[in-house]
Amino acid sequence: MKLQRKNGLRAAALGALVVSGALVLTACGSDDNASGGDGGGTKPTASSNIDCGDAKGQLRASGSSAQKNAMDLWVKNYMAACPGVQINYNSSSSGEGIVAFNQGTVGFAGSDSALKPEEVADSKKTCQSGQGINLPMVGGPIAIGFHLEGVDKLTLDAPTLAKIFDSKIKKWNDPAIAKLNEGVKLPDTAVQAFHRSEDSGTTQNLGKYLNAAAPDAWKYEPEKAWPAPGGQAASGSSGVAAQVKQVDGAIGYFELSYAKSQGITTVDIDTGGSAPVKATSENASKAIAAARIKGQGKDLALGLDYATKADGAYPVVLVTYEVVCDKGNKPETLSAVKSFLGYTASEDGQKILTEAGYAPIPAEINAKVRETVKGLS
Repeated sequence: MKLQRKNGLRAAALGALVVSGALVLTACGSDDNASGGDGGGTKPTASSNIDCGDAKGQLRASGSSAQKNAMDLWVKNYMAACPGVQINYNSSSSGEGIVAFNQGTVGFAGSDSALKPEEVADSKKTCQSGQGINLPMVGGPIAIGFHLEGVDKLTLDAPTLAKIFDSKIKKWNDPAIAKLNEGVKLPDTAVQAFHRSEDSGTTQNLGKYLNAAAPDAWKYEPEKAWPAPGGQAASGSSGVAAQVKQVDGAIGYFELSYAKSQGITTVDIDTGGSAPVKATSENASKAIAAARIKGQGKDLALGLDYATKADGAYPVVLVTYEVVCDKGNKPETLSAVKSFLGYTASEDGQKILTEAGYAPIPAEINAKVRETVKGLS
């Protein structure tokens, strides 16, 4: 009897894990209709401040893989407090998320770049009485991870990084790298630079940094598609991180959470300040704290200083936006969108970001996000 009971408990636990994984990772369907549920208005647990309101049914979302690890935590916490709601976030890419949003197949999209004017124009077909707006929700460093046998500490600056990712530097003992790493024995290993294979806001933000901090070495416009010749491509931040972890001589870019979870060593950035800056949530927060809202009306798109030389400010950063309709959200999912994003923008929702390798949005800006979420219609 004890053995049967133990096996039964093990099976139940495995079943719960499978269901949880499916809810988080299920790809977006062809529509965003919410399924019925009897958990509407479920009160949060005593230890939770999550306001479920009258949210119920299924909420599909898609986009940025940069925020996947944060979204996994948010979804887990939210669904524990609000079991009447199923949040299905498909971690694909910023570009795919925007396409899904403008096609009306998701309740919101995650994007590491603010909507372009033409994307805003397209959103008016889905947001019939309004338009898509950007809500900054997740900040953090874009870590430059590397795998070089015998080397556990590496400093690079923007011009050198630009030449590496532009296939201009081909060996790890190149004089430009050696100059920044005196006393480090650099091997004669070929550089294997990895980039994203699909349209990516992380790619665009790296491009913005290189374009701003090394304009003479990086001549490409910051776009979601990888612009430079050469290099090797991998799908998603997880794919790039996996390749860097496996390949000697590899270097790539991805969010810090991926470096932490896979034990990948990251590059310190020489910004021209008093000392090279490590990729940490705290150092990214120092750079993001200087951001200013550049969006109009309810749009809260931010302007970031990628060329900062402030001491301790890590310059290779991104902000992930949740893209929603300011007006014209689908009635069947509006309550869930407001309830879920109200949680992610809350103090509790932002507090868990640092633990996961992200940076919270500055308090003054985040207060405006919460206010905007409440006013969605």
